[in-house]
Amino acid sequence: MAKQMTRRSFLKRATIGTFGTVATVYGGYYYAHDVEPFWLKVQNNEIRSHRIPNSFNNFKIVQFTDTHIGFQYRNKDLKKLVNAIQNQQPDLIVFTGDLTDDPSLISSDKYREIINQLSRLEAPYGKFWIYGNHDHGGYGTTTILNVMNESGFKLLKNDTEQIEIENDYINLSGLDDILLGNPRPDQLISDDNEGNFNILLCHEPDYADDVVHLPFDLQLSGHSHGGQVQIPFYGYIVTPALGQKYVEGKHTIGDRLQLFTSRGVGTTRLPFRFLCRPEINVYNLKTDLA
Repeated sequence: MAKQMTRRSFLKRATIGTFGTVATVYGGYYYAHDVEPFWLKVQNNEIRSHRIPNSFNNFKIVQFTDTHIGFQYRNKDLKKLVNAIQNQQPDLIVFTGDLTDDPSLISSDKYREIINQLSRLEAPYGKFWIYGNHDHGGYGTTTILNVMNESGFKLLKNDTEQIEIENDYINLSGLDDILLGNPRPDQLISDDNEGNFNILLCHEPDYADDVVHLPFDLQLSGHSHGGQVQIPFYGYIVTPALGQKYVEGKHTIGDRLQLFTSRGVGTTRLPFRFLCRPEINVYNLKTDLA
């Protein structure tokens, strides 16, 4: 016979249940606010193409994006990020936009600290960057440009740079921000470079559908934060405009274009990450002779 529940045992179970619920909620909040947003992951990707020259076999590109310094991300976190990037021993470094959450809220002293940290990044074939939507507007466009210039990064604003090794080269192109800039993708690759291995830096990943007709092999994007908060059986919580279709990871679009959308480093709008760790992305180029 089942033992009859007394008033005391009922209250005891109810109290334990309440404390358990509170602990779970608080623990989830603490994890999503104070743990996962700073639990950086290194995401390795292998890029194979017959258009990659032999001299670029095992060439390593490291991408970081969407730091959003000033919202939840701090300069001391940037220092750890720089160390993590340097530990990858990159041949080339790219930053795909949104350095700060609001450029007007960062003091000159804080900008100097940012410059000091980004200046520590080294790559034998250069450091390049593009604008994100948070980098534009007001005086932010010029401010961020000056910060990145002083940090040794070269802006690709509707420009293409040839990366050369032993008389072989690949093309690295960058677009102005799609939402707040003036992108001009059609001017990036000339007819005589269509057969080369061509990389596009574009902040917003969904714009890949607009450039798929162009001769790009690889598009590197950010912007979406990987949804930032992912709920099982529901999906992504934070998906901005032009970051809603290709939210994270690898996507093959058309016959040629490989798109990689990084979850990025920082947070925006909500100071949380859940089941969506921040990441830097490493791309190892491989000559595919098949």
